[in-house]
Amino acid sequence: MNLCTLDLSKAFDKVNHSALLLKLMKRNIPVELIRILENWFKHCFTCVKWNSVYSRFFKIEYGVRQGSVLSPCLFAVYLDDIVNTLSVSQRHFIILYADDILIMAPSVTELQRIVSMCELELQLLDMLVNVNKSCCLRIGPRHAVSCTDILTHDGHSIPWVNSVRYLGVFIVQSSKFKCSLDNAKRSFHRSVNAIFSKVGRSASEEVFLQLVSSKCMPVLLYALEVCPLNKADLRSLDFTVNRVLMKLFRTSNIEIVQDCRMFFKFKLPSEILTLRYNKFISNQHAFASLHN
Repeated sequence: MNLCTLDLSKAFDKVNHSALLLKLMKRNIPVELIRILENWFKHCFTCVKWNSVYSRFFKIEYGVRQGSVLSPCLFAVYLDDIVNTLSVSQRHFIILYADDILIMAPSVTELQRIVSMCELELQLLDMLVNVNKSCCLRIGPRHAVSCTDILTHDGHSIPWVNSVRYLGVFIVQSSKFKCSLDNAKRSFHRSVNAIFSKVGRSASEEVFLQLVSSKCMPVLLYALEVCPLNKADLRSLDFTVNRVLMKLFRTSNIEIVQDCRMFFKFKLPSEILTLRYNKFISNQHAFASLHN
C-alpha cells in the first residue's frame, strides 16, 4: 500500500464564503441557518495590534476562523467535492479530516492519478498543496523499494519518507501497518517533567498520580486503541510508566511499584488500552447494527 499525506497551504484562510454557501445550499441546509452564516460572514472584521497601537478595522473577505467548533465542519463541506471527483472504487482510498488529506493506493501509478485528480479540484477551490509538508510512504513486503516521485501539477515532487504523521499518529514504513511510539513517549516524559518542575515533592503521591493520569497518560495513549500493538509495544509502554513510578516512590524494585499501583488504583497502559479497545469494538458493532 502506498500512502500520501497532503498538506494544504493556509487552507482555512482561503475558504470562499460564496462558494461555501452554495455548497451548503446543495446539501439542502435550512435557509435560516444559511442566512445566519451569511450574516456572520458579512460582519467579520479584525485589526492588527502593534504593542499598544491598533490599526483600523478591516473586513475579512475569505476564510473561516481556526479554533472554532464549527469551522472544521464547514471546511469539510467545502472540500467534500474532492471525493465526488473520484470514481466509486477510488473513493475507498481517500480520507479527509478538515485540512488533513490521506490518500491510499495499491500502486504508485494509481497514487499519482488520485493525487492529480485531487489537486485539480483543489485548484478550483483556490487551494494549494504545500509540498514541503506533504510526503509519501510505502507499507508492505516491497516497502524498501525505491519508487518514482509523486509530482504536483507544477512539477514539484512529493518525497518518500520513512514515517508520516496523520492526525497525531506516526505511521512508519514497514512490511505491515505499524505505528511509532517514540514521539508519544517523548511527549509523555516532557509532560511528566513539567509536572515535577511545578509540584516537585510538595504534592502528595495521590495528587501527582492523578495529574499524571489526567494530563500525561492521554498524551502517551493517544489513538493507540486502534493501532496494531504487539506484546513488545505494550511492555515498552508499561516500562515507560513504571520508570516514572520508580522515580516517584524512590525505588527500583518493581514489586514495590506494583504494590503502590494497586494501593492507588493506578492502571498501566496495557490495562487501559485493553479497556479502550473493547469499548472501541463495541462502539463499532453498535454503529454497524444501527446502519443495518
